[in-house]
Amino acid sequence: MAGETAGGAAGGTRCQVDMGEGGRFSWRLIASNGRVIALGANAYLDEATCREAFEELCARPGDLTGGVQHAAEANGWVWRLRDAAGAVRAVSARSYERHSTCQAAYERFRVLLPALGRAPMSP
Repeated sequence: MAGETAGGAAGGTRCQVDMGEGGRFSWRLIASNGRVIALGANAYLDEATCREAFEELCARPGDLTGGVQHAAEANGWVWRLRDAAGAVRAVSARSYERHSTCQAAYERFRVLLPALGRAPMSP
């Protein structure tokens, strides 16, 4: 069901799968304080495939590359995480005013991924 969490919670962080316009599903990672940490860069035809994509991301963080770049669509900095083929899999939920703040957020996300992958599925 859309809106339920995928993966488990690590320190109160949870992944929520939502149905967007056009009936496609995407995920977003939400911190315990309610702020969105990261967004899935892709939309999927069904919820199960979206959940699987998030779980794969968590299970294979060593295969991912990425980093901080200047935001093309706004002033500031964003981070992007890419798979081995170079496809963007996750993005920052917002742009950051400072490069260093964006870099720190990116690094925190990278550290968080394996913990989310080891947590049990939420009902």
